[in-house]
Amino acid sequence: MLLAETLPEFAQELQRLLQVQKPELASQVPILKIVEGCGCGDDFCASFYTQPKPNGEYGPGLDTLLLDTEAPGMLILDVVDGDISFIEVLYRPDVRQKLLALGLQL
Repeated sequence: MLLAETLPEFAQELQRLLQVQKPELASQVPILKIVEGCGCGDDFCASFYTQPKPNGEYGPGLDTLLLDTEAPGMLILDVVDGDISFIEVLYRPDVRQKLLALGLQL
């Protein structure tokens, strides 16, 4: 499922933040897919993979990007070899509720 169709407001927020902080990644937002939830089970987490979950660690091509959010909470991206691979969304109940309603394991 496409992030932009599933969580359009969140996708727009993410794209705006990236335009300011890391513009070369902003063009990826319209085509990002929600592949699976992180599965940690923490009640404050709404994190999800946008690429298949790796077996083990990402390796040397990993770059982690903490975004300055407009809303309360935290937003951290794992970018692997230039591709957004994981979006860590913490303390955002609005996002969490929508993902849980879709049946994602968070």
